Amino acid sequence: MDFIIDHLSKSYEQKKVLEDVSFRFSSGKIYGLLGRNGAGKTTLFNCLNRDITVDGGAFFFEDEQGRREVEPEDIGYVLSTPTVPDFLTGREFLKFFMDINRGSITDPKPLDDYFDFISIPAEDRDRLMKDYSHGMKNKMQMLINFIANPTLFLLDEPLTSLDVVVAEEMKQLLRECKEGRIIIFSTHLLDLAVDLCDEIVLLSHGMLQSVDHAALDNDAFKEKILDALREDGHA
Repeated sequence: MDFIIDHLSKSYEQKKVLEDVSFRFSSGKIYGLLGRNGAGKTTLFNCLNRDITVDGGAFFFEDEQGRREVEPEDIGYVLSTPTVPDFLTGREFLKFFMDINRGSITDPKPLDDYFDFISIPAEDRDRLMKDYSHGMKNKMQMLINFIANPTLFLLDEPLTSLDVVVAEEMKQLLRECKEGRIIIFSTHLLDLAVDLCDEIVLLSHGMLQSVDHAALDNDAFKEKILDALREDGHA
C-alpha cells in the first residue's frame, strides 16, 4: 500500500504555505518530514486529516487493486501538545476508547496489557490524567492511535518536549509498530530525523523533496540540507 500526495496546495490569504506538494509514501517505513518551524508541516497534516480544506491537488491510497479514497478511520493523528480528558483516569480513558470502538478493534487485549506496552506504571493507571506528566499524556495519545491501527499515522513533533528516557521509549514503539503502516513523523530536528526515520523528506518553499539518508553521514551534504532550511526560514 502506498500513500500518494499529488500536487497539493494551500494558501492563507496572500501567503502560499504549500505550493506544489507531491510525494509517494510506502507502508512499513517511518518518514521524517523535516522542515523549519513555520515551514508548513502542521498545515500539511491538517490538510491530510481534512481539518482544513486544500486549494488544489489530491491525496489517496494506491495498491495492486488501484486507488482508493482516504477515510477518517485510515488516519491516526498525534498532536505535538497531547489532548486527553484530564477528568478521567488513564484506565477510564482507555476503557472508554475501547468501548466506543469495540466493533472496529481487532484482537482486543486486557487494559493492563496496553499499559504495559507503553510502560505506564501500575500505580499511575488509576490516577487522573490531569496529574500525568506531558510524556505520559503523550503516551496515552499514542496508545489509542496504535489500538485504532490506522493505515496512515501522522505525528506532529511528538517528541520535541519529552525527556530523554520517554523519547527513546517512544522511538522504540514506533520502530516496533511501523510494519503495515505508513508513518510520517514531522520534526525540525535533523539529528532526530536521521536517528529514527527510514527516509527523510524535506519540506521547503512549500514543496517536498526526498533526501538521501545515507548521504547525511557526509558533513558537507548535511550542511547543504541545513542551508536549505535556513533559506526557507528567510523566504
